Amino acid sequence: MIRTQISLSDAEYRAAKREAAQLGISLAELLRRSLRAVVPSDESKPWMRYAGMVETGDPHSSSQIDEVVYGRRR
Repeated sequence: MIRTQISLSDAEYRAAKREAAQLGISLAELLRRSLRAVVPSDESKPWMRYAGMVETGDPHSSSQIDEVVYGRRR
Protein backbone atom coordinates (compact mmCIF):
# COMPACT_ATOMS: atom_id res chain seq x y z
CA MET A 1 0.00 0.00 0.00
CA ILE A 2 1.22 3.50 -0.80
CA ARG A 3 0.95 6.19 1.83
CA THR A 4 -0.14 9.67 0.75
CA GLN A 5 -1.17 12.96 2.30
CA ILE A 6 -4.19 15.13 1.52
CA SER A 7 -5.54 18.43 2.80
CA LEU A 8 -9.16 18.77 3.94
CA SER A 9 -11.11 21.69 5.31
CA ASP A 10 -12.14 21.43 8.95
CA ALA A 11 -15.73 20.76 7.87
CA GLU A 12 -14.69 18.02 5.41
CA TYR A 13 -12.49 16.36 8.02
CA ARG A 14 -15.20 16.40 10.72
CA ALA A 15 -17.83 15.08 8.30
CA ALA A 16 -15.53 12.31 7.06
CA LYS A 17 -14.54 11.28 10.61
CA ARG A 18 -18.20 11.22 11.63
CA GLU A 19 -19.17 9.08 8.62
CA ALA A 20 -16.27 6.68 9.23
CA ALA A 21 -17.27 6.33 12.89
CA GLN A 22 -20.88 5.61 11.91
CA LEU A 23 -19.68 2.91 9.52
CA GLY A 24 -17.24 1.51 12.09
CA ILE A 25 -14.24 2.00 9.81
CA SER A 26 -11.12 4.15 9.79
CA LEU A 27 -10.92 7.47 7.99
CA ALA A 28 -8.37 5.90 5.62
CA GLU A 29 -10.80 3.09 4.72
CA LEU A 30 -13.60 5.59 4.15
CA LEU A 31 -11.38 7.53 1.76
CA ARG A 32 -10.30 4.34 -0.06
CA ARG A 33 -13.93 3.30 -0.49
CA SER A 34 -14.84 6.77 -1.72
CA LEU A 35 -12.06 6.65 -4.31
CA ARG A 36 -13.16 3.21 -5.49
CA ALA A 37 -16.61 4.65 -6.18
CA VAL A 38 -15.15 7.41 -8.39
CA VAL A 39 -11.93 6.14 -9.95
CA PRO A 40 -12.42 3.67 -12.80
CA SER A 41 -11.51 0.14 -11.87
CA ASP A 42 -10.15 -2.55 -14.15
CA GLU A 43 -12.89 -2.68 -16.79
CA SER A 44 -12.25 -6.36 -17.41
CA LYS A 45 -13.32 -7.07 -13.80
CA PRO A 46 -16.33 -4.83 -13.04
CA TRP A 47 -16.98 -6.62 -9.76
CA MET A 48 -13.63 -5.33 -8.40
CA ARG A 49 -15.22 -1.92 -7.90
CA TYR A 50 -17.11 -3.53 -5.00
CA ALA A 51 -14.26 -5.53 -3.50
CA GLY A 52 -14.21 -4.95 0.22
CA MET A 53 -17.30 -2.76 0.11
CA VAL A 54 -20.18 -5.22 0.13
CA GLU A 55 -21.19 -6.13 3.65
CA THR A 56 -24.35 -8.19 3.77
CA GLY A 57 -23.90 -9.87 7.12
CA ASP A 58 -24.54 -13.15 5.33
CA PRO A 59 -21.57 -15.50 5.76
CA HIS A 60 -22.56 -17.20 2.49
CA SER A 61 -22.72 -14.02 0.40
CA SER A 62 -19.48 -14.85 -1.41
CA SER A 63 -21.19 -17.84 -3.00
CA GLN A 64 -23.96 -15.52 -4.23
CA ILE A 65 -21.71 -12.73 -5.53
CA ASP A 66 -23.61 -12.18 -8.79
CA GLU A 67 -26.83 -11.65 -6.88
CA VAL A 68 -25.11 -9.34 -4.38
CA VAL A 69 -23.24 -7.24 -6.96
CA TYR A 70 -25.54 -7.34 -9.97
CA GLY A 71 -28.87 -7.89 -8.22
CA ARG A 72 -29.47 -11.10 -10.13
CA ARG A 73 -28.13 -14.57 -10.65
CA ARG A 74 -26.01 -15.25 -13.73
